Amino acid sequence: MGIGRATGLALALVAGSVGLAAFDPAPSRPGLAAPGDATPTDPPPGQLLIASAQIQDPRFHHTVILILRHDKAGALGIVVNRAVGNETVANLLAAAGDADSSVDGSVPVHAGGPVQPELGFLVHSAEYRRADTLTVDGKVAMTASREALKDIGHHKGPARFFFALGYAGWGAGQLEHEIERKDWFTATEEPDLVFAEDSGTVWDRALARHQQEL
Repeated sequence: MGIGRATGLALALVAGSVGLAAFDPAPSRPGLAAPGDATPTDPPPGQLLIASAQIQDPRFHHTVILILRHDKAGALGIVVNRAVGNETVANLLAAAGDADSSVDGSVPVHAGGPVQPELGFLVHSAEYRRADTLTVDGKVAMTASREALKDIGHHKGPARFFFALGYAGWGAGQLEHEIERKDWFTATEEPDLVFAEDSGTVWDRALARHQQEL
């Protein structure tokens, strides 16, 4: 992945930090608003959403999504099995206008979802924490700041991580309706799935985990 792509990925880091308040939990599939009498279903943050085989929308076909937030306003998450390549920490920082010749290493990059693809988020293991870190479930977390990338480049960052571009979002009640309609299955989050080196196996493994938990 070259610096041109890195420029787009790093836009969210220019201001130094992007929190959940910047997210717009708008439906990522317009026109699927939940009916008012839908039975509530509430998978909490940290659960995995596994696309059913009936979803043919190419944006979500065979995706596995880590839920970061789910409340009355809607839900949002990051796709964990759409790896698109790697980018150096130095290039990401340079694209954010923060050149640092002292950093080294690279970061796996994923397509995190179709909503606001100009935003970038570092999904990582929960032993690493900054003031702006969102702890998801005690095992995984998310930080959106240049300082987290610098820590990785100085070998002081999290043990496991990837950089996601964009996210998946649902309006109020929409995710519950889609789960009720069997568009999505759920499973307990597992770091070996979230940070799998071979993202091509994650959907099958996550689906097997769901079946084991029935």
